[in-house]
Amino acid sequence: MKRTFRITVFGGSTPKPGDPAYKQALHLGHLLGKEGYTVLTGGYIGTMEAVSRGAAEVGGQVIGVTCSEIEQWRPVGPNPWVKKENYYPSLMERLFALIEGCDVAIALPGGIGTLAEIAVMWTNLQIGAIPKRPLILVGSEWESTFEHFFNQLGDYVSPRDGYWLTFVPDVETAFQHVQAWAQKQE
Repeated sequence: MKRTFRITVFGGSTPKPGDPAYKQALHLGHLLGKEGYTVLTGGYIGTMEAVSRGAAEVGGQVIGVTCSEIEQWRPVGPNPWVKKENYYPSLMERLFALIEGCDVAIALPGGIGTLAEIAVMWTNLQIGAIPKRPLILVGSEWESTFEHFFNQLGDYVSPRDGYWLTFVPDVETAFQHVQAWAQKQE
């Protein structure tokens, strides 16, 4: 029996239905769901909702990883496309569940929370705290952000640390990277 791959998708909470970022996240959800991947998201609004919706619309398994601290900060519950909710008391527990529970992680454009998710996963990959797996960052925004980071703080960041990050221009290319990684694992 073929193992089900679990794909965590990080992304911003601000996109609304009809926004280009929402449409791209919805498309990514469709791609992942059609392929039979289990999708893990933060479970709430924005790109998390769009990816969840896209995967659910094509019959994919959607896990929303939620937490009490987020819901106290912003009164919102899981989006309606979450098929299974994994609920944690703290933001840190939620974050580690998203990181440790996946075979691949994709980061769509986002804000402070998405940057934190990338940084924590990147650090865990760097020190070998989690097994090697792709961390795919979608969009020129992430690439220019990290290029600036490497250029300005190069004395603190080894060039080899960039190995853990894969920059792609769009969700289709991210999906191709997911498929290539999944095939290597079979």
